[in-house]
Amino acid sequence: MPLILTLALTHILGRGRQTLVAVLGVALGVGFSIAMASLMQGGEDDFIAKLVDTMPHVDITDERRAARRQPAQDEFAALHIAGLRPREDRRGILNPTEVTAMLRAWVPGKMALSLKTQGVVRYAGRDVGIGIIGVEPLAEMQISSLTKDFRQGSFAALIAGGNNIVVGSRLAQRLGAELGTTVTVVSATGQSRAFKIVGLFHTGTTARDEGEGYVLLKNAQILSERPNAINEIRLKLDDPNAAPQVARRAEAQIGYKAVAWQEANESLLEALVIRNVIMYTVVGAILLVAGFGIFNIISTITHEKARDIAILKSLGFTEADMRRLFLLEGLALGACGSLIGWAVGFGLCFALSLVRFELSGAAVAQEITRLPLAWSIWHYLIAAGFALTSAAIAGYLPARQAARLNPVDIIRGAT
Repeated sequence: MPLILTLALTHILGRGRQTLVAVLGVALGVGFSIAMASLMQGGEDDFIAKLVDTMPHVDITDERRAARRQPAQDEFAALHIAGLRPREDRRGILNPTEVTAMLRAWVPGKMALSLKTQGVVRYAGRDVGIGIIGVEPLAEMQISSLTKDFRQGSFAALIAGGNNIVVGSRLAQRLGAELGTTVTVVSATGQSRAFKIVGLFHTGTTARDEGEGYVLLKNAQILSERPNAINEIRLKLDDPNAAPQVARRAEAQIGYKAVAWQEANESLLEALVIRNVIMYTVVGAILLVAGFGIFNIISTITHEKARDIAILKSLGFTEADMRRLFLLEGLALGACGSLIGWAVGFGLCFALSLVRFELSGAAVAQEITRLPLAWSIWHYLIAAGFALTSAAIAGYLPARQAARLNPVDIIRGAT
């Protein structure tokens, strides 16, 4: 084996220019593959992190996945009910105190209750539709990322009690209102109450910034004429990945629809899986192209070293030794290219990490952000694995041809 390795290195070093080109081809393929994988994985991780941070891990509402069974269905197996018109029920989650107590007994995380209703906010002759969300400020601040997005005032201002409201900055702009302005909120039931704006938030989501307002839970209950009612329970878990199991258990226990963040964003997560398949397909294609350079140089060496092969076989080297010789040459080129490619990939990732974007808008303060990158050893190992596989295939094909050469025919000059 040491002799075969020495011969392989001699063949490779004897063709310095072609060897350098083949190695650089592999190195660039590995380097750009690492940079692309790091950038795409970083973007995916950043997207999922923001998704998990901005929405509840489990959202329990007053809906049910299926219509409530009628007593007659339990009595008669052949009964079929269609077109049933249930009576209007605005009560939300029944027995919220009992339900929340049951959940708090085992849910590994934090919990916040809320009541959502629709209404209109009026100021200076302008009427704008608004989603009124009644919350308990202390609990809401523990699970919501909204508290980080305030331009003026703060969410904590609701803790003082009274008729206070926090709204989106775009909504205030549409009304011509500002911090400290008193506006009138009219609910869908006709109830009206004056509220003082104590906070302006900006999330960057137009639907929220133009159409949401947060008040105390009791104020939302008064406006909607639903005393002691809630219609949503949001859970922030210690382990976001446990959301599907928690959602299934909560729904089975209390009967109300519980949706994990993975279920709520199922189509987006599927799109990310497809994107990863495309990414690794492109990576494989890049390194496959680099493998043609290795195939070219090994084929050339095989053709030029035909007499050397004949002499080696006449000295007792077997066909397996010949295959091993040229396969080692391909793997050596792939390994050398991979090592240089790791350095190239690291350099590209470091350069990309220094890129900054300055984003500014009319309604937002200037922000500076960087490209999201994922630094993972797996990107280097996967790229090197693709490169070595490509190199092994590129080296094996000429090696198999070299092993089949008949030394007698070569020495005699036969074709």
